[in-house]
Amino acid sequence: MPATLGPVDSGSVSGVKETVRVAPMQTRLRRSCLAVPGSSPKMLAKAPGLEADQVFLDLEDSVAPAVKSDESRENVVRALLDGDWRAKTLVVRVNSVDTPYCFADLAYVIERAGARIDCVMLPKVEAESHLHFVDHLLSQLEGEHGLERRIGIEAQIETARGIVNVERIAAATPRLETLVFGPGDYAASLGVPQLSVGTIEPGYPGDQWHYVLSRIVTTARAFGLQAIDGPYSQIRDLDGFRESARRSRLLGFDGKWALHPDQIGPCNEIYTPPQDQYERAERILDAYRHFTEVEQVGAAMFEGEMIDEASRKMAEALALRGRAAGLCRRKSSKLPPRR
Repeated sequence: MPATLGPVDSGSVSGVKETVRVAPMQTRLRRSCLAVPGSSPKMLAKAPGLEADQVFLDLEDSVAPAVKSDESRENVVRALLDGDWRAKTLVVRVNSVDTPYCFADLAYVIERAGARIDCVMLPKVEAESHLHFVDHLLSQLEGEHGLERRIGIEAQIETARGIVNVERIAAATPRLETLVFGPGDYAASLGVPQLSVGTIEPGYPGDQWHYVLSRIVTTARAFGLQAIDGPYSQIRDLDGFRESARRSRLLGFDGKWALHPDQIGPCNEIYTPPQDQYERAERILDAYRHFTEVEQVGAAMFEGEMIDEASRKMAEALALRGRAAGLCRRKSSKLPPRR
């Protein structure tokens, strides 16, 4: 994926009149994003050794209202500071801005462990003002505590209002790194007759999540962001989890939440290109470079099909994803013969 997108004329997007300049995307490997309850010392102790690309320590839905307190916040701080984390990206999910907990969540963990936090995740984002609040508060906390590294934001799109305003949300702050789909709250918001979060209803004639997933990933790419699929609550149904992940991956998503360690492996597998597909992408890049630079043609036959600049872009996106996941070429390319 390209790290930077150019200016976006948002005059035709959701009624926004001004031109929005898209910030460079902070590209992180987020194939698997493991959720860990901030109120569970046992789970917090286990999480650092797991193979997830990203771990988020949760102060929101997995923490009961009675313990949304400094005790849970301190659990999260201690885990951040004391854990020997294998995950490359550490995130704290705070409570939404319309609760009495959001300010205290941010102030407590940033003061004590801000240097260990890559991003904060904000749930139930419904308007750009939600992100403006967190953006300004983070700026003040970073200055107050001498943090040299800017903390990013992940925005969860979980309601009808959130998806209606998703373009404005995506343009709200250069801190924003990802748009995250929240299927449970989204289903409740729409009145979907479903009781298991993120599952696929066999009675629906098609894919009931296709619209919202497609809109999220399209908006994410338009504004230089990553797109993350949300949870699948039936943790023992790995076949169903794989199918859910496969569908969002085919739409272009970068990764998916894992609610249990058993879901990490399937995430890492599905959101990594297969080796043969990765190898072919690299061959296309080599061949196109040869055709354009040596033979000076913009379109040519390669391995039975016509390739051109669009082919190069597709191959580059897939090759970059493969390289980020640690894939390496096993065979060197043979350049196409001169015509």
